[in-house]
Amino acid sequence: MTARATVHIGDATLYLADAYQLLPTLGWFDVLVMDPQYEFDNSGGGAFRAARGASDQIVEEGLDQGFDHTIINPLMCGAVVSFCHNDQLPELLPYLNGSFHRCVVNFWAKPNPSPHRNKHYLADTEPYIHAWNREFPPVGDHHDMHRWISAGSQPSKLYSHPTVKPDAVMSKIVKNVGGRTICDPFMGTGSTGVAAMRAGKQFTGIEWNEKHFRTAVERITDAYREDGRDAA
Repeated sequence: MTARATVHIGDATLYLADAYQLLPTLGWFDVLVMDPQYEFDNSGGGAFRAARGASDQIVEEGLDQGFDHTIINPLMCGAVVSFCHNDQLPELLPYLNGSFHRCVVNFWAKPNPSPHRNKHYLADTEPYIHAWNREFPPVGDHHDMHRWISAGSQPSKLYSHPTVKPDAVMSKIVKNVGGRTICDPFMGTGSTGVAAMRAGKQFTGIEWNEKHFRTAVERITDAYREDGRDAA
């Protein structure tokens, strides 16, 4: 499968492509760090409906239908970090637990959660799963290895994307994964790539949406230039 566009920025390679088709052709990565499509119900909302612009954008962009777990191939990566909606945990956890040596559910806490819950718990925490094989266990000193981090949600208007993860969350994740090569098959606006660039990791990103891909190129280029380097 040929990417519609390929951009090289230092040790980063960004593809405008369908990850399900392209990722299997790219070979081995030490770790996948990904924020795939959630599966959730965006109906209702009552008095808070007007405040749910980001959730509406998720639906408009088709990011509410879940994802195919087989994109995570334990024969082609040493570890994976995947964000998910809490309703996805019952299916995703057995898949990862059966494919990797160990896994753990971590959370990031949101001081500014979206003001809706749809007869569910308020979305003031969001899980992410870290699964790994023996050669790629979590890394970090004693004080780095907490499973919670608190960071405010990014407003969707910042990068015109509904689910941009805070820099503090992505920096912690990248700091805690083993290995040097990181791939984000659902790159979005490039938050994983920015964290990888700042950590001196080799990054590969894949994004289907051309608008978000252009934003990722800009953000990762800026991160590359932070120490005075010129992007390729």
